[in-house]
Amino acid sequence: MSKCTHKSNSAGNIIGRAIALTSLVEYQAGAIVSREVLRKQTGTVTTFAFDEGQALSEHTAPFDAMVCVLEGEGEIFIEGKPHQVGAGQMIIMPANKPHAVKAVSRFKMMLVMIRS
Repeated sequence: MSKCTHKSNSAGNIIGRAIALTSLVEYQAGAIVSREVLRKQTGTVTTFAFDEGQALSEHTAPFDAMVCVLEGEGEIFIEGKPHQVGAGQMIIMPANKPHAVKAVSRFKMMLVMIRS
């Protein structure tokens, strides 16, 4: 079973500064690590670092979500259909459609969830 670690919102120390996206979250062996970068009523921005082979199981969300791949390779499943994604690519997961994420290699992504 994969281990998931989440760091709380710490945007206060990065707002107004240029920062490398890949530095926002670090890999941890056998785990998925996430860091909420920004939380507003209209949406959230969260970065993730997946160790190779780690996955988020299929689920749905009531809002559209955009995944931007920062490094490595992943596989995004939308309604059971696999989509290979790599560094520099993005994919939009539509609201209310089942989706899942799996790390083909160590992989970092930024998730932007729009609520309105």
